[in-house]
Amino acid sequence: MDAPLAVSTSASTPLPVVPAALRANFAVLIPAFDEVENVPALFAELRRTFEKHGLAGEIILVDDGSRDGTYEAARHEAVNTPRTKVLRHRRNLGKTEAMVTGAFAAETEFLVLFDADLQHSTEEIPRFLEKLGEGWDIVTGRKVGQYEKRGVSSAYNRLSQTLFDVPVRDLNSMKAFRTEILREIPLRHDWHRFFVVLAHARGYRVSEIDIELFPRRAGVAKFSGRRRVLVGVGDLVVVWFYLKFSEKPMQFFGGGGLLLMLAGILVGLTTIVLRVGGWMPPFGYRPLLTLVVLLETMGVVLFGFGFMAELIATLRAEVEDLRRRR
Repeated sequence: MDAPLAVSTSASTPLPVVPAALRANFAVLIPAFDEVENVPALFAELRRTFEKHGLAGEIILVDDGSRDGTYEAARHEAVNTPRTKVLRHRRNLGKTEAMVTGAFAAETEFLVLFDADLQHSTEEIPRFLEKLGEGWDIVTGRKVGQYEKRGVSSAYNRLSQTLFDVPVRDLNSMKAFRTEILREIPLRHDWHRFFVVLAHARGYRVSEIDIELFPRRAGVAKFSGRRRVLVGVGDLVVVWFYLKFSEKPMQFFGGGGLLLMLAGILVGLTTIVLRVGGWMPPFGYRPLLTLVVLLETMGVVLFGFGFMAELIATLRAEVEDLRRRR
């Protein structure tokens, strides 16, 4: 028997109105890693939601190197589920890589990113499609209510809003977006959290809706622990640096190098004045001369880094231009 359907809307809430152009022109993209216990309920609820709202989109499940039979269970469910693709990574690569694999396999204009752990209701899918129908390029979900790791998630999202000028309050939740965005933006490992930030920086329009987060029904969380927090914050800083200085790296490296060289000149002039004036510092002149050499050397090295980074940025721009033309 199918598991009971988790619905985040009350009985009095009107059903979402999905535009006719979107009813079959979307794919539910599901990255999955060791979720065999949730697969039957996942497909049952997707079929139920599709039938209830008259949807006929694709279902793309990407098994990211599972070892518990997730791939086989998904293949079994796909037999009774129209327009279903089950893809597989030979080893666990990560959620970002699973998203990219699914995006390139999709034959639709829009994608709905949905986790296999069923912590969101499949009834949210029509709400996302309805919002996309208003003309948005990306619609993100903002988790509401009480849930595990709420404090960590809130702090992480507040820090993201401080660093990035993005009009959403939750970067790591259910999303719906144009397929072309995920194909266009190159994502490094674990950069799925910053997909919205990178897309918004390229001019795509972003909106959000409130969604409810449910407890995990089976299995264990794959992304938890203090290490994940440290990795996330580290990636946050890297993405900020990437967006701020990737186009003009000389502003950071070259500017810092010039400041160090200027400081070296000032220290050198100070040393000359002290020597000519006969004011011997208590530690002598050798430390000052060593500091001058250090500052000048570091300044030249940083300026050289900036010059090389500018050449790389120019090459990157040319490659992206070729990709767009292709």
